[in-house]
Amino acid sequence: MPDSGLDEFDRRILAALQADGRLSNVELADRVGLSPSPCLRRVKRLEQEGYIRGYRAILDRGRLGLGLTVYIEIKVEKHSAENAAALQKTLEAMPEVVAANMVSGEPDFVAELVVADLAAYERLLTGQLLVLPMVKDIRSNFVLRAVKADGPLPIGGGSIARGITGR
Repeated sequence: MPDSGLDEFDRRILAALQADGRLSNVELADRVGLSPSPCLRRVKRLEQEGYIRGYRAILDRGRLGLGLTVYIEIKVEKHSAENAAALQKTLEAMPEVVAANMVSGEPDFVAELVVADLAAYERLLTGQLLVLPMVKDIRSNFVLRAVKADGPLPIGGGSIARGITGR
């Protein structure tokens, strides 16, 4: 992990809060091996310094009637800062877009959308996305099954190989 200025207690706090953001300060302090007062001071500092940006519940998409997840790859018509900014602003404003990134490679943007079903996606695609003047092409990839979602950030310093092989 790159040097972020975090010590081992800070990393433990962040890992514990990623696993369960509803921990009380007493429970958190117990899990990370601190007394409650220093633990609370550290959490407040991590919040103030922007390591912790907020707290939220992770909702079940299917239970909420949002059964279709689509990853779209968008190519911009003419590469310009104005077109990129306009597309970015449009994606940010769409509630169906849960994540969007400007990327290198073939597409210019990749976005994750959640909608009720294929008909809802078709309406969104034809009524909102394909009518944008800066959009040259859109390719859609439909999620068949989520393998891993909402995973924690790798802040503990472990490696994937070590986790798989047990070494």
